[in-house]
Amino acid sequence: MTNAPVESRLFESARLGTLDLPNRLVMAPMTRNRASADGVPLPMMATYYAQRASAGLIIAEASTPNAVGQTYPNITAIHTRDQVAGWRQVTETVRAAGGRMFLQLQHGGRVGHPDTSGLMPVAPSPVPLPETVFTPSGHQDAVVPRELTVEEIRATVADFAAAARNAVDAGFAGVEVHAANGYLLHQFLAQGTNHRTDAYGGPVAHRIRFVVEVVRAVVAAVGPERVGVRIAPGVTVNGIEEGDTEQIYPALVAALAELGPAYLHVVFADPAQPLFRQLRELWPNTLVANPVLGWGGPLPADGGKLKGEQLLAAGADLIALGRAFLANPDLVERLRTDAPLNAVRDRGLMYVGGEAGYTDYPTLAETRVPAALTSR
Repeated sequence: MTNAPVESRLFESARLGTLDLPNRLVMAPMTRNRASADGVPLPMMATYYAQRASAGLIIAEASTPNAVGQTYPNITAIHTRDQVAGWRQVTETVRAAGGRMFLQLQHGGRVGHPDTSGLMPVAPSPVPLPETVFTPSGHQDAVVPRELTVEEIRATVADFAAAARNAVDAGFAGVEVHAANGYLLHQFLAQGTNHRTDAYGGPVAHRIRFVVEVVRAVVAAVGPERVGVRIAPGVTVNGIEEGDTEQIYPALVAALAELGPAYLHVVFADPAQPLFRQLRELWPNTLVANPVLGWGGPLPADGGKLKGEQLLAAGADLIALGRAFLANPDLVERLRTDAPLNAVRDRGLMYVGGEAGYTDYPTLAETRVPAALTSR
């Protein structure tokens, strides 16, 4: 007598706020540069996301809450009527395919360029990005950002709240506030980019203030069940130097927990790290974990399934995968059946626009040879 195989917890249903999710796999937000120059989603984006509607939840790519927050060319935004209308076409198509979507809200801060947005980037302090930044004419040296005034900080908080309302109007089930990966909110958290001496800089309690104010405003605008927050403890992309990772994140997560957002999304989560376990204990609601799969390297053969299962065992509730969903529109079915995965194509195709490397990744059904042909 043999025992039937135990199905992975990745394929169990889950509850997120008011949403019933058919599985615990989340499509992570990934910038793809397929919008118009003024941030309006294009029709092929509806096709791309609908192809991946079997994910338990899709977190759509970073969208800017105002013009000065634009990071790169042809990224999406959510602060004009045309942008809202473009996103509505996407959400309606995905909903018709059975999917559920949140939208990530991201302000680039110092990660931007006047040739891209037409505006001088802003940041907590005038500390430039220590690397080049991509613009419509190619890579250029970063400029020194202008330090935000307290009045501008308040206006930016209001912009995030307005963007959240716009996202709900566009048909999203909720929004994710992006406080990770070296963009504006992360810049306020990190000692290397925040040299302020006012109530938004210096001690930990001051450096978390802007993030907490943004999340509080977004929660007030659309309700806590519609809000998630993404953080990246210890991640150094875009020149970020936190300085006191072990101190700032417990303080931040404890403060955010009081606001009651539906989920916390931890980038590059490692179940072996004490900080991950500490944050799990501090966070009372859904924890979304993005496993470490190698930044820019080839995907593991299982697409992150094993590491996802390890994170679930360590207390995560949902598992966010990025490039595995990018290359495999039917990733859920492939992981469920242990089918081989498509490899991610040339990294350049992620950001150059067009259908190639975007909507043309085949499903299993499209790659299998019909039996009638193999019997000839």
